[in-house]
Amino acid sequence: MADKLARYRAMRDFSKTHEPRGAAKAKPSRRLRFVVQKHAATRLHYDLRLELDGVFRSWAVTKGPSLDPADRRLAVEVEDHPLDYGDFEGTIPRGQYGGGTVMLWDRGYWEPEGDPRAMLKKGDLKFTLDGERLKGSFVLVRMKRREREKRDNWLLIKHHDGWAIDGDGDLLVNGETTSVASGRSMDEIAAGKGKGPTKFMTGKGRASGGDVWQSNRRDAAPAPLKAAPAPKLKAAAPPGFVAPQLAKSVDRPPQGPGWAHEIKFDGYRLQLRVEKGQATLKTRAGLDWTAKFREIAADASALPDGLYDGEACALDAAGSPDFPALQAALSDGRTADLVFFVFDALFLAGEDLRGLPLSERKARLRAAVGGAGKAVARRIRYVDHFETAGDAVLRSACRMSLEGIVSKRLDAPYRSGRTESWRKSKCRAGQEVVIGGWRGERGQLRSLLVGVHRGDKLVYVGRVGTGFGRDKVARVLPRLEKVEADQSPFGGPGAPRKAADIHWARPELVAEIEFAGFTAGGQVRQGAFKGLREDKPAAEVEAETPARTELAEPGPQAKAGARAGGNIVMGVVISNPDKALWPDDGQGGTVTKLDLARYLETVGPWMMEHIKGRPCSIIRTPDGIDGGQRFFQRHAGKGSSALISEVKVFGDHKPYLQVDRIEALAALAQIGAVEYHPWNCQPFQPEVPGRLVFDLDPDEDIPFDRVVEAALEVKERLESLGLEAFCKTTGGKGLHVVTPLKADKALDWPTAKTFAQDVCLAIAADAPDRYVVNMAKAKRKGRIFLDYLRNDRMSTAVAPLSPRGRPLAPVSFPLTWSQVKPGLDPRRWTVRTAPALLKKARAWAGYRDAERPLKDAIRKLG
Repeated sequence: MADKLARYRAMRDFSKTHEPRGAAKAKPSRRLRFVVQKHAATRLHYDLRLELDGVFRSWAVTKGPSLDPADRRLAVEVEDHPLDYGDFEGTIPRGQYGGGTVMLWDRGYWEPEGDPRAMLKKGDLKFTLDGERLKGSFVLVRMKRREREKRDNWLLIKHHDGWAIDGDGDLLVNGETTSVASGRSMDEIAAGKGKGPTKFMTGKGRASGGDVWQSNRRDAAPAPLKAAPAPKLKAAAPPGFVAPQLAKSVDRPPQGPGWAHEIKFDGYRLQLRVEKGQATLKTRAGLDWTAKFREIAADASALPDGLYDGEACALDAAGSPDFPALQAALSDGRTADLVFFVFDALFLAGEDLRGLPLSERKARLRAAVGGAGKAVARRIRYVDHFETAGDAVLRSACRMSLEGIVSKRLDAPYRSGRTESWRKSKCRAGQEVVIGGWRGERGQLRSLLVGVHRGDKLVYVGRVGTGFGRDKVARVLPRLEKVEADQSPFGGPGAPRKAADIHWARPELVAEIEFAGFTAGGQVRQGAFKGLREDKPAAEVEAETPARTELAEPGPQAKAGARAGGNIVMGVVISNPDKALWPDDGQGGTVTKLDLARYLETVGPWMMEHIKGRPCSIIRTPDGIDGGQRFFQRHAGKGSSALISEVKVFGDHKPYLQVDRIEALAALAQIGAVEYHPWNCQPFQPEVPGRLVFDLDPDEDIPFDRVVEAALEVKERLESLGLEAFCKTTGGKGLHVVTPLKADKALDWPTAKTFAQDVCLAIAADAPDRYVVNMAKAKRKGRIFLDYLRNDRMSTAVAPLSPRGRPLAPVSFPLTWSQVKPGLDPRRWTVRTAPALLKKARAWAGYRDAERPLKDAIRKLG
């Protein structure tokens, strides 16, 4: 113990700082503990501390832990800390090491996914957290230490699981700003206000948790992760409003135990607040709609004080939610028969329940609604759930003509925002759209012209021509006439032109529609109007990829044994899905257009980081790679899908193709685009270099092991200049070595290209018999061409994971450096094999954090 903490003690003057000396004995625990301390030192960071072998192994995590698996957070390994440090919250004096305010931001238990010592030695520590805030699987990956660095740098990465949140990894860090141990803010801790933290590591107490992971035994096996003790509830009156938790749209319900499957109600999401017999109802945007639902509010006043989450609905004769009937009831003021289905409780009886698992919240909610008895029974109804197979529940819901189901993790807390722990599966795809006009003679309504926001444009997504009864038209048409406009609100390709029966509208009204998916051109198929939505601003309406519905409702295109979803991929209908793009996949079959779309759907989340925001050229083979047609295309062209972005670049009159959303990959597959070649600029900054690509192109007679040697030589040269290097196959006979650059608007393309050329010239000068920088094939005989020419303003390089229009459907695959060794066979990675191999590899881990300024490397190169 003394040896392990010697460095910790040597760095602190305990006559000046109140940090623990390490003398207090930690109470015994049957489970390994962890803490995360928010630390406002020179720079704000979060200290992750994992109990192991009697101390806390510790890392300083820049920006804090992210819940998005795409984020790679730098974690600097620091000295081991004593276990009693896990109860420290306060201020370290300025001038002392780590001076600043320290908050106990999270704490709980952790479980290594294997032998922790072996994983730490290897530099790949996988573990699961079970804290009050952080839960699920993470990994710490050690980066290669450079000479000037005195400490090991690691990357903290969230694994894909039920606790991951794609695209909003900072939800917890930004949303949870008080201590889990004292309830205080950073300002209150700094000022010494409020009560100190409750103890977790020290003090008397029996061993906690389940079976022990014995830190003094190297042969022990890890115990299964069990739920952490429920957090101590804090006395709290219900706030005026809490942003609601939202569900992620998925193509099918999650399987296995641990999920609650509830009916998805077709109504208005409302938050009910009850305090001292007064009830208010607010929309998901926080608008007060108590007056619209006055009878529900009157009945709800009999509930215990609290904050409840639910949905207001109108019911049809069969007792099913009916959205058009709800619209009619609100329009006509006939709201006495409306019902509020309540499915969650955020606050109840003076306590904040959000930290409790859903199972406990619902148990308390059921008791609260049941205890109110007949006073609330008519209009306030508790939503029960099923814990059987999600597919079966969804099929039953669809047979009953319900909208779908929502599946929720039973052990998850309530978290505002869209999360993985709530998932919605629909019986038929739905979408909120903005009305930009309508067709019909004066006083008539034949169809609506609708769009969704993409960037700063309202993009036209088609016409909705069904679902209009006489009563609906009577309610909707006057609203449309009030917002009639002189000009079209639509931007981008495919917008309709003015005609005698077209009326434009200011983009203020939001409609709820049902539809059967997107066409190849990005427009809605078989759109049917359900009603106007007044609970969501038009500016917030964006395209949502609709769930595939064949799982519950097999359509005419679904074949026996076919995958759920038929020929709809990411909402895009793939026409002629059996068209063979690669006649031979190397496994005795073909790769069809539908296969390509599904491949891009699988690898797209990884691929988007390297293609999004950059002009992108494509190669199309609509008749297959052996067909007569092969097109190179960099402009969108007439009739291009609205899912594909267009970008104007300075000096060019015609806009370029750009892939800014994953659904655009499916739209490109639909037109037979088999290769994707983005620019190497910074995302959305075409004039700023974002990466350098060194293309190693060998003479045909050179064995591939020589190319491997060349890649390692380029890697060593770049690292000696302070740059990071990554490697990928090209899908052909060469390799690409890529180095990401830190954004620098002062850096221009000629400077970047010259640097790449100088690096190649230096390598070739050292081994002229092996390398050449002249692209002439005659000069390349027996040597490898070091191609630096891809590092120019409009030059492109094939994207990682892009297929190639070559026999056997190869792809450009991102490699780990441990794979770049003699015997490497680039033919291993194809459209068929790459998805599974990508899951196994930790390819290009830390790419985002590896960006380096080129000016420093230029100075070193001299």
